[in-house]
Amino acid sequence: MATEIKAPTFPESVAEGSVAAWHKKPGDSVERDELIVEIETDKVVLEVLAPEAGTLTEVMAEEGDTVQSEQVLGRVGEGKASGGEEKGGNKNEKKTDAKADQKAAAKSDAKAEKPAGGGKQHQVKAPTFPESIQEGTVATWHKQVGEAVKRDEVLADIETDKVVLEVVAPTDGALAEIKAEEGSQVESEAVLAIFTEGAGGDAAAPAEEAAAGGDEGADEKVGDKILAPAARKMVAEHDLDVSKIDGTGKGGRILKEDVQRAVQAGSAKKVAASSAAPKQAAAAPVVEGERPEKRVPMSRLRKTIAKRLVEAQQTAAMLTTYNEVDMGAVMSLRAQYKDTFIKTHDVKLGFMGFFVKAASEALKRFPDVNASIDGSDIVYHGYQDIGVAVSTDRGLVVPVLRDTDSMKIADVEKGIVDFGKRARDGKLGIDEMQGGTFTITNGGIFGSLMSTPIINPPQTAILGMHKIQERPMAVNGKVEIRPMMYLAVSYDHRMIDGKDAVQFLVTIKELLEDPARLLLDV
Repeated sequence: MATEIKAPTFPESVAEGSVAAWHKKPGDSVERDELIVEIETDKVVLEVLAPEAGTLTEVMAEEGDTVQSEQVLGRVGEGKASGGEEKGGNKNEKKTDAKADQKAAAKSDAKAEKPAGGGKQHQVKAPTFPESIQEGTVATWHKQVGEAVKRDEVLADIETDKVVLEVVAPTDGALAEIKAEEGSQVESEAVLAIFTEGAGGDAAAPAEEAAAGGDEGADEKVGDKILAPAARKMVAEHDLDVSKIDGTGKGGRILKEDVQRAVQAGSAKKVAASSAAPKQAAAAPVVEGERPEKRVPMSRLRKTIAKRLVEAQQTAAMLTTYNEVDMGAVMSLRAQYKDTFIKTHDVKLGFMGFFVKAASEALKRFPDVNASIDGSDIVYHGYQDIGVAVSTDRGLVVPVLRDTDSMKIADVEKGIVDFGKRARDGKLGIDEMQGGTFTITNGGIFGSLMSTPIINPPQTAILGMHKIQERPMAVNGKVEIRPMMYLAVSYDHRMIDGKDAVQFLVTIKELLEDPARLLLDV
């Protein structure tokens, strides 16, 4: 009776795989648990073992075919291979089997002699994500398998669409196995790795052997390089020069990941034959110097930023009104009190504190600008929570200052400095970027003279600050050079009328041009 050989059960994130290599052909005898075929997915190469001893009678999925989870790949029948193998024709195979048995025995002895290198094992899990976050991406592994780490030392970073979360070591020890590679999508509390308590450098050996792939006979030697089956297939597909690929596997073995890096870098392309060079030179224009290109996947944060910006423009009836403000009074105030301010509050006196206070006062006078839209409802907020856009290497984030109406200018400046530092370090919490009622963005620090800011949903307005530039202005019938700044307010016309938007911006202008109004509440 024939026994079916099935593909492994793929994880949920893997839809299908391809048959990378058959290590047996129809008519070959196989032993139970002997490697028969390798299935290559977009993440790993899976080994398929013989379900029982017998003869491979049928191959139903050829090399290169796409297969689904648990699909039948072939069949194993009872008995030995037909022909003269049992007699003289089988001597070489027996010798090979004997050598393989010796190697296997040597490996098992080596494993038995090797100390365990650690004690209790722990599962390293992803953090518990908030309800608004469904999944994250393994951004970086800071430690490798076998590398000694201390308790609470950062092992990996999980990047969500809002923040980067750190995963720390549960105790002193080392990583025994990494289950979620960089770039993998993980859910809340998913197992990322196995951690061995008290382990050190020896813990890396089992993982290296597993990565090297099992059956040494399946490798192919090209020159002085050894290729894994999946790597061999990829080299052939891309027509690469094996001598230019560095192997990171055991003994310099070239793995699939090594070939992928070479393909992305373009460092292993074959050089065209010299006889063809003159023809190519005549046909193609000569370009001097290198023309490098780099392709990297978009980060989750960048994807979320893109999605929200497009959504804001598609769902809101967005308009922008402009005005300009004379920053002379604020600049004089800063120059007069900057030294005293920093001594008293241990923080520099910037412009943002004045803008946050002016916006808070204007929001109280125009509650429609401080409202948000929730479906078919309008939510009026009896408080002012102002988000301040902060630029980081990963993208734009908007931490929120709470109850800005009751904050002092010193408190605003301290909060902004703290947000900026933690945003660049990826240390902001999710709750610190939720629930704002209004947003201020300052493109002026990068030299922007004028721009149209995009609303941060579900808010209905955003204030854009710009570069301070000296311009000739008419003052009391005379031309004077004044430090001027263009202001822009983008607003959702579904909620805010043009009159209210213009008056809101004029109020901010008046408060900044005469800062005493902020103290007198006029």
